Amino acid sequence: MRRIAIAAAATVSVVVLLFSYRTSTDATPAATGRSQPSRTAAPPTPITGSAGDGTFTGDAADTRYGPVQVRITIAGGRITAADAIDYPQESGRDVRINSAAVPELNQETLQAQSAQIDTVSGATYTSEGYQQSLQSAIDQAHR
Repeated sequence: MRRIAIAAAATVSVVVLLFSYRTSTDATPAATGRSQPSRTAAPPTPITGSAGDGTFTGDAADTRYGPVQVRITIAGGRITAADAIDYPQESGRDVRINSAAVPELNQETLQAQSAQIDTVSGATYTSEGYQQSLQSAIDQAHR
């Protein structure tokens, strides 16, 4: 009888501890597979009517897996095309990841009309390099 009482008390204690355990101290909502762009750097320059029309190639951004470089076309003060012209493709893993991520980043750029685009889940380094090079191209358009 004594063993049953000890086992029951131990079980209740464990259950109470499990329910009182805080799984996160971060107040932000759980990730949805896509993260927001970093807000620690200077705010990205949006495309405005003052941007010159033409094609602009951003500086290559070095990432852990290789450089990422973006070229944009601006017409009428709007980004009409965005293409990653250089991105990591050294391994099969790079090709697999970036064959999905790069078209998504290109499309995000056309929708956002700025470098404030979402990071693609699973392609964080490529996404960050893309954003840096894209901002460089946008800056060139404003010169």
